[in-house]
Amino acid sequence: MDQELTIKRFTEVRRELGYTQAEFAQLLGISSTTADIERGRTKLSGKVVAELLKTFKINPLWLYGESEQQYLETANVNVIPKVVTVDSSDRDNMVLVNAKAAAGYPQNIQDTSWYQQLPAFDLPLPEFRNATYRGFQVEGDSMLPNLRPGEWVLAKAVESLEDVSPNKMYVVVLQDAVLVKKIERPPNSRRVMLISLNETYPPYEVEPQQIQELWQVSSKITFGLEATTEKGLLKQLQESMDDLKRQLGKS
Repeated sequence: MDQELTIKRFTEVRRELGYTQAEFAQLLGISSTTADIERGRTKLSGKVVAELLKTFKINPLWLYGESEQQYLETANVNVIPKVVTVDSSDRDNMVLVNAKAAAGYPQNIQDTSWYQQLPAFDLPLPEFRNATYRGFQVEGDSMLPNLRPGEWVLAKAVESLEDVSPNKMYVVVLQDAVLVKKIERPPNSRRVMLISLNETYPPYEVEPQQIQELWQVSSKITFGLEATTEKGLLKQLQESMDDLKRQLGKS
């Protein structure tokens, strides 16, 4: 086994994924930093190799210089929702993830009790049947002019990266962030390009394995200033739905 090559490839993975030594150490369960591994002072443990495989699908044989295939299962990245929420009648309902909750979403993505703390409602419209939807609050101005900070998007769960369209917007749940972006798959590249509509934000690439969930934006809701609390938000949602149902009833 070529120790130098293993260290080089480990460092290469961290840089490719865009993590600092401290951030990568935290993700892999290493105390403080990966600096000692990258300098060759600490051996790459089996536990770290297993974590790289589990989290990023890094091929252990590639790490040890015995294969040229860096990733395993690259075509089967699982982006479907990790938890589906239901109401008291056991029907799918729509959880609302505000900007504050979004900060903890990637870490709590499989924790059913965490979702129970979030407001949820049923959308009694045929367009929102037979699919899983979730509401996300837009943070920042990277999707101007289409989406303003504080607005909400209602988004449908996507089953596979293969279903992505360059003409749609998506809520992309990474391992450390929840973003609203357009998505492109550059030709002859395995990576995924995340694109902002606001041109002051340059596009950037991520590995498919970094995407935990993917939601296609189907509509947006703009509320008045008084909807700053979750109660106010739910009240306005109900009013919006009542208006919508009245409009549909007239047509």
